[in-house]
Order: sequence, then structure tokens, then C-alpha cells
Amino acid sequence: MAGELKIFSGSSNPKLAEKICNLMSQPLGRAQIYKFKEGNVYVKLLETVRRKEVFFIQSGIQPVNDLIMETLFFIDTFRRSSAASITVVLPFFPYTKGDKKDEPRVSIRAKVVSEIIEAAGADRVLTIDLQPPQIQGFFHIPLDNLYAMPVFIDYLTQFPMKDLIIVAPDFGAAKMANSFSRQLKAPVALGSKYRMTDSDKVDYHDIIGEVDGKNVLIVDDMIITGETVFTISSLLKERGAKKIFVCATHGLISETIVGQLDRGAIDKLIITDTVPVPDGVQHKKLVQLSVAPLISEAISSIYNGNPLSKLFDRVEWLSNFSK
Repeated sequence: MAGELKIFSGSSNPKLAEKICNLMSQPLGRAQIYKFKEGNVYVKLLETVRRKEVFFIQSGIQPVNDLIMETLFFIDTFRRSSAASITVVLPFFPYTKGDKKDEPRVSIRAKVVSEIIEAAGADRVLTIDLQPPQIQGFFHIPLDNLYAMPVFIDYLTQFPMKDLIIVAPDFGAAKMANSFSRQLKAPVALGSKYRMTDSDKVDYHDIIGEVDGKNVLIVDDMIITGETVFTISSLLKERGAKKIFVCATHGLISETIVGQLDRGAIDKLIITDTVPVPDGVQHKKLVQLSVAPLISEAISSIYNGNPLSKLFDRVEWLSNFSK
């Protein structure tokens, strides 16, 4: 028989944790987080977790290294406090770009992160739109990689568009674009992108597919600088595209990106709350959807020993939370 469920939050995304707890009618676990002047992080639980099934929520955002250490200290605290199990929920997994040794004398950073989470005592990891997905193979414990697509589809189907085409901004987003294509019954186009050496700047060789006279939905896993989506949006406009919408799971939104929304060709930028939008940063073209229903359903399924397959195979379940 499973022990009592407990949900705790790190300091990265407490609003998302609160939404998840509200959906599950579950109080957020009480803990103290303190950073000393020399930079050391201190965490303390303010309630017992002995023989409890613990879920800890933390997004890998800035200051990413501090938050990784905070996560490790929480895992260690749960383990030393005799928690029955520890599931680390990382809506945005840190260091995903460091998934391979693609040049001499570099670290495979995502593997290091996976190893230290496991070594600290985590029993399971839950994340969303892990890119690249092969990072799952770095773990020897179960890792569940959820897809944010049902959250986007639930929103997009409320505003059906004619002459729609799905655009993958690069080859890495092609699989995601195909998934959206099946749900929205729209064709797919592909951007042929190359990145300037030692720069965030990107350029495009071509758009593979006919976008003239089409409404475009660009899909990607994350936006960091916005360079990719704004560059391809300009090219799509040149090729005759009408309205341009962007869905990106992890949106690291800044004042710079908001400024580009004023000047760029994008009509609507749709992101999720795996990464919080900074206070005061907003724009009429920016829409943030919540993954709280997705995560709460996953936590409930894991806790009750139910399969997670329904979160991958259909989107109807989300309608219960969308009103």
C-alpha cells in the first residue's frame, strides 16, 4: 500500500507547484530554503516525510547551477528523512544542449546532471518534452518524458484555422511537427537551418514545403533567444505565409523577445509554464498555457500505480481541466 502523497517545490517555479496542488486538492509541502552570503544553499523540511511518497518540483532555469544544488539537497533531505520514494519533477530539464561529445575535450553535461540526481537518491524523474529524448538513456532509474502537445492542441482547437500548415524550424523539431500534423490534420513543411559559428545567429537555406497563402504553425521544444523562430518567421512571410503562430513548450521569455514580438512577423507566441514568465513581462501576442493538469495527472497515475499511456495516446482527458 502506497504511503501518503507529499508534493514539495523548489524555488524555481512555485506558481506551477501551487497550481498542481490545487488541481489535486493537495497542500504544498512546507520547507525552508535559504541562501547564505557566501552563496551556500540551505534547505530544511518543516514537516515529516517518513514513509511518504514524495514528489519534488523544480525547473532548470536561471540560476541553473544553484537550482541543481538545491534539488540535490532536497533529494538528500527526503532520503535521510525516510521518504518511501522520491520523484523529481523537472518540467524543464537543465543542460539538455549538453547531450553529446560533439567536439574534443568537452563534458557531456546532461549525463553529469542525470548521474548526480540519481546518486543523490532520486527513485524516478518526470519531465516534459525532453530534447533530445535520448537523454532518457543516461538514467538507470525510470524517467517519464511527457509531451506538452495535448495542452497546445486543446488550446488550438478552440480557434480552428483554414489553410493551416505545420512548420518544423529545423530537423530536430520534425518529429514534433509530425505529431501536431496528425492531430490537426495539416501538412508539414521543414526549415533547413544552419547556425553561425560561435554565435546565436541562425540563417536558413530554404523552406521545404509550400507555404504561400497558408496560415503557419511553427512548433519547437524551446525558445531561448528567439533567433530561430523570428528568423524563420520573416522568411515565411517572404514566401507568402499569412498568419504565423508559434508553439514552444519551454519559453525563456525576456524583454528582448517581447520587443521582437512588436517588430517581428509572429502573430501569436504560445508557450507553457514549465518556465515562469518574469514578473512584469507581458505582451498581447504572448499566451502562456499551464502544464499543471498534465503533471497532476501524471503524479496521480504514478502514485496510484496506473499507466501513463493515456497522457501520450489521447488528448480528450485534458478537456476536464480546460474550463
